[in-house]
Amino acid sequence: MKVVIVGAGEVGTHLAKMLSKENHDIVLMDDDNERLIKLSSQVDLLTVTGYANSFKDLKETGISRADLFIAVTPYEERNIFACILAKDMGAGRTVARINNGEYLFEKNKEKLKGLGVDELIYPESLAAKEIASSVKQVGTRQLIEFSSGKLLLMGIKIRDNAPIIHKTLEELSYIEPEIRAMAINRENSTIIPSGRDIIKSGDIVFFITTRAYQNKVFELSGKEIFPVKNIMILGGSRIAQKTVERLGDQYNIKIIEASKERSQKVADRFENVLVINGDGRNLDLLKEERIERMDAFIAVTGNSETNILSCHMAKSMGVRRTVAEVENIDFMGIAESMDIGSLVNKKLIAASYIYKYTLGAEVAQAKCLTATDAEVFELVAKEGTKITQSPIKDMDFPDDAKVGGFIRGSKVYVAKGDTEIKPGDKVVIFSLPSAIKKLDKYFK
Repeated sequence: MKVVIVGAGEVGTHLAKMLSKENHDIVLMDDDNERLIKLSSQVDLLTVTGYANSFKDLKETGISRADLFIAVTPYEERNIFACILAKDMGAGRTVARINNGEYLFEKNKEKLKGLGVDELIYPESLAAKEIASSVKQVGTRQLIEFSSGKLLLMGIKIRDNAPIIHKTLEELSYIEPEIRAMAINRENSTIIPSGRDIIKSGDIVFFITTRAYQNKVFELSGKEIFPVKNIMILGGSRIAQKTVERLGDQYNIKIIEASKERSQKVADRFENVLVINGDGRNLDLLKEERIERMDAFIAVTGNSETNILSCHMAKSMGVRRTVAEVENIDFMGIAESMDIGSLVNKKLIAASYIYKYTLGAEVAQAKCLTATDAEVFELVAKEGTKITQSPIKDMDFPDDAKVGGFIRGSKVYVAKGDTEIKPGDKVVIFSLPSAIKKLDKYFK
């Protein structure tokens, strides 16, 4: 597949690195030549110095032969216009990064599609969705829902009090067959485990199960579930505002924002939210606002260090649920080792969302597992494909990937060795980067 990416920021760079491992023909364009030179020494791709809104520069990328055109510069107007130009010049599918939720209204999406913009990606909205999910479901580091929440992927940090500690995954399957451990993050390394692997203290284990067995996962992991009512948010950013929208009116929310102007705008927008104009790094201010009474603390300022340290401080002051937006990808491992709670990176989320368009199989959903290099995909099994022709245990599935569960009509199932996938099933697959290309063999 020929893929043209415009914008060598963190979203574009992460995408380019992912795709370069799979023998795609990648062209990355940016107006910063130094950035491109640095990247081309690390990744096998073609770079073009130019502007997204230039016919001449786009033509230089070979746009007429592009199967996929992705515009992820920081400027939504430039991204939309670039997609319009690219489509007119012969590109196949086009994807534009946006910063304005109005474009996602159905009638506006249809208008843009008519102009040549096939898909829209709004990273702040995707991040807010993940943050709200993290707050609503305590006990997990990451929660991904399939089939409207009937099938769940739960990333859980294992502590010394967990009943399943030091047990093999084979023993776990005997204890509860409807719960399956699909991936383990251990000391910043990701394992797709076998039945002989042992669960250790400090692991983040990704379990797949059905909604009916969700509480059993918490019980086996030694997690005490508590209600969340009082929430403090550090930063009045777009992500903060989208998070408030998703949380609804059933929470008592305080937002601390350093900018007086933004504080006023947020206060005017949300009548049920208390907005405090102040520096959230000020310990006296946090104490004054009774941080110790908060059930959850969310840090979504534009500064990763501030978010990490403020969540660490909130934890030390007794807040049980913390979520930090960590935009610097290099800080993800450090933040995880500090044990500050859930981490959200809107660029990784956006890259995963776009990545599904590069796969040969039909993809219903794609997600990056936070603080790991693993991906989870929801793939559609088609008539005649290898995945439908024998039980899972007999099909020589790659060791660096695993079938987690599947959705058949309105019913969901956790996959087992004797599971047989049928055409039309939506299959949840866990995969390391090394296995992603191999999945085409089973689904295409």
